[in-house]
Amino acid sequence: MKPTVDEVRTADLDRLRALSPEELTQRLDALSPVELAALFDRLGDEALAALVAELDAYDAARLLRRLSRAQAADLLEEMDPDDAADVVEELRPEEARAILTEMEPADAQDVQSLLVHPPRSAGGLMTPEYVALGPDLTAEEAIARLRQVAEEAETIYYIYVTDPATNRLLGVLSLRNLVLSRPDTPIRELMITPVVKVRVDASQEEAARLLDQYHLIALPVVDAHDRLLGIITADDAADVLLEEAGEDIERLGGSQPLEEPYMRASIPHLFRKRIGWLLVLFVAEAYTGTVLRHFEETLSQAIALAFFIPLLIGTGGNVGSQTVTTLVRALAVGEVEFRDWLRVLGRELAVAGLLGAVMGLATYVRAWTLGVGIEIGPVVAVTALCVVLWAATVAAVLPLVLHKLRIDPAVVSAPFITTLVDGTGLFLYFTIARLLLHLA
Repeated sequence: MKPTVDEVRTADLDRLRALSPEELTQRLDALSPVELAALFDRLGDEALAALVAELDAYDAARLLRRLSRAQAADLLEEMDPDDAADVVEELRPEEARAILTEMEPADAQDVQSLLVHPPRSAGGLMTPEYVALGPDLTAEEAIARLRQVAEEAETIYYIYVTDPATNRLLGVLSLRNLVLSRPDTPIRELMITPVVKVRVDASQEEAARLLDQYHLIALPVVDAHDRLLGIITADDAADVLLEEAGEDIERLGGSQPLEEPYMRASIPHLFRKRIGWLLVLFVAEAYTGTVLRHFEETLSQAIALAFFIPLLIGTGGNVGSQTVTTLVRALAVGEVEFRDWLRVLGRELAVAGLLGAVMGLATYVRAWTLGVGIEIGPVVAVTALCVVLWAATVAAVLPLVLHKLRIDPAVVSAPFITTLVDGTGLFLYFTIARLLLHLA
């Protein structure tokens, strides 16, 4: 029997939904404008909007440019306002104005209200589709009201209680407590106070950390007068944390984060993101040559010392990288603060003492296998211990200090710590050699 139109439409939609965002982008890019318009007509704006919401905002904006203004407006109207605002931000101003003009006034207003906030702020991440009720409603009345607005809300698991006159946030009520309460109970008696909330001008990272810290499904966003403006949902917060983690990884590798996917970044853009840190590290690494030049005479008196330079500075750099990576992650998720610096330093020095003892023994054994153990062995063993302790100290304190100064601690990248420890480690090495070997 021949399949119906609805069956064909469902099959197409299921196949498209099964694709990854990258595959979906490629598939839609391959369609001509005529084919894309036909797909729009076949699937409908609601189904296509659900697919477009899965795309990167840049790719979604490119797709909108290939549709008519009316079709693009229909697509944005079906998307959540926060997702639609992200897409509109990727359009040129004249394109955005033209499409917003085609949209229903209420939908266009929702999107425009989000565009006034900086993209990296809590206001730029929130959605205005939330459920808010007055405090004098009973549980039964609240449930009836909830049925009327549930379809338009981002989530109904939290109901926010606000002052009807000012929209000031008074409390929050879970759907579970509402349903299990007596029908005649006023919701002001059921609401929870105080409410975990975030200011509209706070960073997205702060909002995401609050959601994660308190295990919330949604977080209310308020202005300076505590008026409720919108909510941030857990899925949006997860995207922020994932993006932040990616940026930290790039910084830890000694590169500035990319603002766009890697495959879309141009060669000059990749060059600009890397050359700055590379030059900084080059200048810092020049200090290593200065140290070697200063101790040239010492090195000439004990050539065997040169055998262990790569081993010792490599060990110090590796310990520093391990420590700073661990602390950047702990700072990002709020596990440590600047006030914990003494405890952090104590813990890292304790670990470094154990690591240094093991590495000192290992370097002594290495010196012995090279046949220079009697004279050089104690020098490299003591130096290994000192270098490990020093690297751990620098890598433990510096991220906390930068965090206190409101500088992203991820800028204390592994290459930077490695470079810093290289020069200072060599200074320790030759100073210890002079003392133990009685060299000039």
